Amino acid sequence: MTAHPSPDHHPSSTAPRADASPAVKNLLDPGFELTLRPMRYPRFYDRYRDAIKNTWTVEEVDLHSDVADLAKLSPGEQHLIGRLVAFFATGDSIVANNLVLTLYKHINSPEARLYLSRQLFEEAVHVQFYLTLLDTYLPDPDDRAAAFAAVENIPSIREKAEFCFRWMDSVEKIERLETQEDRRRFLLNLICFAACIEGLFFYGAFAYVYWFRSRGLLHGLATGTNWVFRDESMHMEFAFSVVDTVREEEPDLFDDELRGQVTDMLKEAVEAELQFARDLCGDGLPGMNTASMQEYLQCVADQRLQRLGFPPVFGSENPFSFMELQDVQELTNFFERRASAYQVAVEGSVAFDDDF
Repeated sequence: MTAHPSPDHHPSSTAPRADASPAVKNLLDPGFELTLRPMRYPRFYDRYRDAIKNTWTVEEVDLHSDVADLAKLSPGEQHLIGRLVAFFATGDSIVANNLVLTLYKHINSPEARLYLSRQLFEEAVHVQFYLTLLDTYLPDPDDRAAAFAAVENIPSIREKAEFCFRWMDSVEKIERLETQEDRRRFLLNLICFAACIEGLFFYGAFAYVYWFRSRGLLHGLATGTNWVFRDESMHMEFAFSVVDTVREEEPDLFDDELRGQVTDMLKEAVEAELQFARDLCGDGLPGMNTASMQEYLQCVADQRLQRLGFPPVFGSENPFSFMELQDVQELTNFFERRASAYQVAVEGSVAFDDDF
């Protein structure tokens, strides 16, 4: 276990220890650093502490009113909800597996691993929420079993899962990121995880939820989704901050080849999510259709590309005013909600950008 100088340490101020490493390691250098002091990446530790303040439990979500609302839905809307909860049943499990099998193994920072440990807990809470959601929405055991088997049985959900595995699985068997090619593959895994799965697939799903809420329906689902949305926004920003750090330490990785691969990835993700939209929306529902969802997904994909430092490719605008309202109502000052709304109350406010 080796101590490393903090970022603001001046090399001439103190003689190096005899057992100190000759150079500070980069974030993706192989190994398993254990030393939290001096802290090399305090921003990751700060994110961990913020996440602890952000605790909620599934028992706080009241789904009772949703049961009556479900009976009011048209057959098309009921189909949409059935497909949506089927996706929720497996989506966070894919994320959790990647956290354990890939990210925790290769992000060589004890501060970052603290955050990943916390994120794994949050993903478990999300899985519990979706399990409770399915138990409430689908009282028939056969319907629930079909929802949990969606990856095998529903083509539009299977296509999204195959997209995830195609971009993420290539890193799983790598034990150490020894070469530039290994690190590039890891970056593609991380970007797929952050920009496509959490930053596009889930944001598409959230749009359907808030479309129902804008019509006064399924408030329990919207309440739980608010808290999942908040968690996912923080997960995504943590992953992007890891990408930022790697860019600072190893800028040669961020070349035209990586830009092209990431752009192709986002285009592919938009198409996969658009196939899901065609399944959910059919010929269109009042205020929700495939054309509008395509604009929304393209808008979100451009935001993810810009956050990664790459140029946008679609040029679409957000067509859903209820998502802009969501950004204002639930994200701008979510830390100011009362303790009755969240298990842990936090003073202050957090400003978010327009990444709906």
